[in-house]
Amino acid sequence: MSLSTARCGLHAREILYSSITKALSSIRNSTELHNVHALAITAGLDRSAFLTGKLISKYAHFREPASCISVFDRVSPTNNVYPWNSIIRALTHNGLFSEALGFYSRMRDVGVRPDAYTFPSVINACAGLGDAETGKVVHQHVSEAGFGSDLYIGNALIDMYARLDDMGKACHVFEEMSRRDVVSWNSLISGYSSSQYWEEALWYYSELKLGGILPDLYTVSSVLPACGGLVAVREGRILHGLVEKIGMDRDVIVTNGLLSMYFKFGNVTDAQKVFDEMVFQDIVSWNTLVCGYCQLRLFEDSIQLFREMITTFTPDLLTVTSVLRACVHLGDLELGTFVHDYSVRKGMEFDTRANNVLLDMYAKGGNLLAARQLFNKMTEKDSISWNSLLNGYILHGSYGEAMQLFKMMKMETKPDSITHVMLLSVPTQLADIYLGGEVHCHIVKLGFTMDLRVCNALIDMYAKCSKLEDSLRIFGLMDICDIVTWNTIISAYIHHQDCCLGFQMINAMRNEGLEPDEASLLGILPICSLLAAKQQGKEIHGYILRLGFESNVPVRNALIEMYSKCGNLKSAVRVFELMKVKDVVTWTALISAYGMYGEGQKALKAFAQMEVAGILPDHIAFIAIIFACSHSGMVEEGLNLFDRMENKYNIEPRMEHYACTVDLLSRSGHLTKAEDFILTMPLKPDASIWGALLSACRANGNVKIAERVSKRIIELDTDMTGYNVLVSNVYASMGKWEQVRSVRKSIRSKGLKKSAGCSWMEIKKRVYIFGTGDRSFEQFEEVYQLLDILGSLMAKQGYVPDLQCVLHDVDDDEKRDMLCGHSERLAIAFGLLNTEPGSPLQIMKNLRVCADCHTVSKFISYIVQREILVRDANRFHLFKNGACSCGDRW
Repeated sequence: MSLSTARCGLHAREILYSSITKALSSIRNSTELHNVHALAITAGLDRSAFLTGKLISKYAHFREPASCISVFDRVSPTNNVYPWNSIIRALTHNGLFSEALGFYSRMRDVGVRPDAYTFPSVINACAGLGDAETGKVVHQHVSEAGFGSDLYIGNALIDMYARLDDMGKACHVFEEMSRRDVVSWNSLISGYSSSQYWEEALWYYSELKLGGILPDLYTVSSVLPACGGLVAVREGRILHGLVEKIGMDRDVIVTNGLLSMYFKFGNVTDAQKVFDEMVFQDIVSWNTLVCGYCQLRLFEDSIQLFREMITTFTPDLLTVTSVLRACVHLGDLELGTFVHDYSVRKGMEFDTRANNVLLDMYAKGGNLLAARQLFNKMTEKDSISWNSLLNGYILHGSYGEAMQLFKMMKMETKPDSITHVMLLSVPTQLADIYLGGEVHCHIVKLGFTMDLRVCNALIDMYAKCSKLEDSLRIFGLMDICDIVTWNTIISAYIHHQDCCLGFQMINAMRNEGLEPDEASLLGILPICSLLAAKQQGKEIHGYILRLGFESNVPVRNALIEMYSKCGNLKSAVRVFELMKVKDVVTWTALISAYGMYGEGQKALKAFAQMEVAGILPDHIAFIAIIFACSHSGMVEEGLNLFDRMENKYNIEPRMEHYACTVDLLSRSGHLTKAEDFILTMPLKPDASIWGALLSACRANGNVKIAERVSKRIIELDTDMTGYNVLVSNVYASMGKWEQVRSVRKSIRSKGLKKSAGCSWMEIKKRVYIFGTGDRSFEQFEEVYQLLDILGSLMAKQGYVPDLQCVLHDVDDDEKRDMLCGHSERLAIAFGLLNTEPGSPLQIMKNLRVCADCHTVSKFISYIVQREILVRDANRFHLFKNGACSCGDRW
C-alpha cells in the first residue's frame, strides 16, 4: 500500500470518527443510537476510549444500563479512566448503585487511579444506596487522592451526608471547604430542611444572603418547607416577595412550595391565591391543594376541589386517602364509596396505610360488611387495621363480633394499648363488670397494667360498673397521672354523686401542680350544680377567668347551668349576656334556667331571640321550652311549640317531648286531655309518659284517672324505681294498703331501691345534709324545738297538716310526727338557727317537694319574713310572704 493510500484511509477514518461523534451528539432516540453504534463497530472505532464513554452516556440517557455494560466490556480491561467514569456515572444515573460501586471497586483493583470526575458519581451511589460505611471509605479515598478541596466533590459529599441523615458530617465538610458556590449552600440547606432541622436551614439561608450569593430555584424550594415547618410567617412572606421580584413565580416547583407553606401557616386565602395565579398547575399542585384543605379540616372544600381535580388529573394515593379521611369526618359513606370505586377504576394499588383509611371509613360509616370484606382481602395487616375494624364493631353495638375479632387478633398479632382502651369501652357502656374483669385479665397478661391510657380507661370502666373502690385502687397504683386521669377519677365521684370527695380530688390535683383544663371544668361545674355549692361555683368561675377560659363556649354554657341550679338566676343571665359567641346549647341553658324558675314568658322571649339570631333549635331546646311553658301554666303556647317543632323544623317528636307535653296538660289540670293525648300517640307510651299524668292526678286528687294510669304503669313492669314508688304512693294516698304492699313487694323482688329523701344547704362554704327523720346532725334538738314553735304559730294562722302526704299505714299522730321530720323542714329550721335574721335561705332537695311541706314553707316564709328558695327535683320555688313563685303548679 502506497503512502498516499494510507493517508487517504487515515483521513477517511478521521472523517468517519468525526461524523460518528457528531451523530452521537444529535441522537434523538434509542433506534438512532443503535444504528450509530453499529456503524462504529463496522468501522472498528468501538474500542476508542472517547467513543466508548460517549456511547455509555447515551445508553444511560435512554435507560439501557445493560447496553452500557456491554459497551464497556468491549474495551475492558482498560487503563483509561474515562470509560470507568462513564460506566460508574451511567449506572448511578440509572439507580444501579450497587453495580456502580462494584465497578468502582474493580477500577481500583486493576490499578486505575480515580480522578476528580470519578468521585461525584461514586459518592452519589453511596447516598442512593444508603451505605454510610462505604460513604466514609470513599470520603477517605477522596482525601488520600488529594481531592479534599475540590468544589464539586465537596458538594457531592455534603449531599451524601445529608441524604444519610448525618448533618454533623455534612456541616463539617461544608465548613472545611475553601471555596463554595450556590450548590454548596443548597446542598446543606436542603439537607437541614429535609431532616426537618428548620431553624438551621433558615440560619444558613440568612448566611447565604449575607455572603452576597443570590438564591436560586433550589435554594428557595428548600427554604420554603422550613418557613412552613416553623410557621415563620414573616420570613415566608419575605421569601415570597423575593420569588416574585426575581421571577421565580413561573416555576411550578417553587409555587408548589409556596402553596404548601401557606397551608402550614393555616392561611387558606393566600394559598388559594397562589394556586389561582400559577402559570402552570401540575399534579403536585392539585394534590397539595386538596390535602391542604383537608388538613385544615375544611372537608367540604377539599371534596369539592377533588371533584374538580379528577376532570383533568389523576390524583395520587396521598390525595385519595386525604379525601377518604374527609369523608370519614363528614360521615359521608356514599361519597367515600364513590372515591374508592374511582381509585379501583384507575388501577390504584392501595398499601396498608391507605387500606387502613378505607377500612376506617367503612367501619365508622356503619358498612361493617364492606369493612370486613376489605379486612379479609388485605394481604398485610398492622395493629391499626385490627383496631379500625374493632372500633367499627364497638361503635355500632356489635359487641359479640368485637370480642370474637379480639380473639382472632391475639392469635395473629399482639394487641396494643389502643386495642385495650377500645375493648374497655364495651363493658363501660354496658356496665358489665364481668366482661370488664375479663378484659382486665387480658390487660394484666399482656403487660399493659402500667400504660397510662389503659389505666385511665380502667378507672372509668370500674366507676361506670358501680365499682368505685376498684377505680380508686387502680388510681392508687398508678405511678404517673395526667390531667385525663384526674378528670376521670373526678367524673367517677360525680357519677356516684359523691361530690365532696370530687371537690377533694380537685384540690389534690391542684396540689400536684396540675391546673384544671376544659374537661376538668366541665366535670367540676356539674358538682357545684348538683350540690348547689354557690361559693365553690364562684371560686371555679374565678379559675375560669384566671386560666383564660372566659371565651370558651362549652365552659360558659356550663357556668349558666351552674348559676341557675345554684339559685342565682341573675348571674346565669349575666354570663349569657357577656358571651360574644352563643350556640344552641347556650340558648337552651338560658331557656331551661328560666323554666326552672317559672319564668315562662322570659323563656319564650329567649326562644324567639334564638330564632332571630339564626340558630336552629334542636330537640333538646324544644324539651326546655315546653318544660318552661309547663311550669308557668302556658298550655296553648306549649302546644303550639310542640306543633312547630314537627311542622316547621322537621324534628320528629321523641318520647321526652311527649312526656313534656303530657306534663304541660296535666300540670294545668287538663287530665282528660292529657290521657287522650297519650292514647293517640304514634309511639307506645312508656313509664315516663304515664308517670307525668299520674303525678298530676295525685296532686289534683283525681282518683279515677289515677287508678287507670297506675294499672298501666304496673302492666309496663318497669325497672325504674321512681315510677313504681309513685304508684305505691298514689295507692297509699287512697288508703289502698293491699295494693301498696303488692307494689312494694314487686319493688323488692326486682332488687330496686327507693331514693331516700334528703335536703342540703350551704352555710359559710360548708354543705349540711339532712335526711328524712334525721336526728344525727348537730343541733337536732334545737331544730325540732323550733319546728314545734313554728307548728304552733302556723296552726294559729289556719295550717292543717295534710296527712295524705304520709304514705305509711300508721295512726294520725305518728303521721304528724313523720311530716315534721321531712328533710326540707329540718333544713329550713337549721338555716333559720344559723343565719342572720332577714337573710334569704336556699335549700336543695333530691325529690319533689310534698304538698304539705310546700304549704308549710309558705307559712314559715310569712311568719319569719324570710325569702326561702327551694330547688326540688323539678324546679325552683321562691317562698315569700306566704306565697310561692310556682303558683302551686309543681
